[in-house]
Amino acid sequence: MTNLPAGATPGPLPESVPAPLRLGRSRIYLRRFARNRGAVLGAALFALLVLYAVAGGLLTVQGWDESDFTALTQPPSLEHPFGTNQAGNDILAQSVHGLQRSLVIATVVSAATITIAAFVGAGAAYLGGRTERVALATIHFLLVVPSFLILALVSNRVAGDWVVLIVVLTLFGWMSTARVIWAVSTSLRERDWVLMAEFMGVPAWRIVARHIVPHLGALLVVNLTLGVVSTVLSETSLSFLGFGIKAPDVSLGSMLAAGAANITHAPWMFGFPAGLLVLLTVSMTLVGDGLRDALDPTSTAGAHG
Repeated sequence: MTNLPAGATPGPLPESVPAPLRLGRSRIYLRRFARNRGAVLGAALFALLVLYAVAGGLLTVQGWDESDFTALTQPPSLEHPFGTNQAGNDILAQSVHGLQRSLVIATVVSAATITIAAFVGAGAAYLGGRTERVALATIHFLLVVPSFLILALVSNRVAGDWVVLIVVLTLFGWMSTARVIWAVSTSLRERDWVLMAEFMGVPAWRIVARHIVPHLGALLVVNLTLGVVSTVLSETSLSFLGFGIKAPDVSLGSMLAAGAANITHAPWMFGFPAGLLVLLTVSMTLVGDGLRDALDPTSTAGAHG
């Protein structure tokens, strides 16, 4: 390093020395996510599945609830690329509608359960005392309740109404996440910004909503993504056992139930919806793992390259 004369000022940096590059937090997360090949593959698969659910109806001239009585239980052909079922319904058209229904149920339930879990868990951790004890007791009680049986009974009574199914899945799907959020939030309630908000007289609900929940963003995003997978599997299990979506409506689970009964002589009825279900769960699992690695500052995944 050259010593400068007294009173001299350093000149500009040479053009060969680049200025330091400062990236925003969102760009850092995006770059870490993009370096994870599995996560990128999962995102691409999920985007294709959403495109198929939105525009897949253009691939067939027959509606999902229409019957072609001249083609009962027909194998895949040019007219019916995925074949037909025993009622003459086009499997391609039904798989499009079934994927739409499963995606709507999964995304709504996952978003609703994460919202409930975030405010119940963070609120219990911040308020403490009796409120915390009551909230934890309620969570622990609901965790041991046989929720699957209740879901089956309620869904069976309402004849597979998918709106009611969303409500019931939400009511019994937030407890585990709320327990995790409570455990994480107990360390946030002692942070400086929370104590400063208390000193300034900010109401408790606003402290929870603006100073605790936003700092759980990484955890909430990952659980939101993985919650889609668990909800799809729950809905599929209920529909497969006959307690979920019922005719005349269809979902991937109800299509699998109908296909399983005819798998020996009409395997296409089971194979195509099963393939969509596998692609959906695998893609969302890869995306969830990629988000977890990208948002976790201690993770080394995607940190190089």
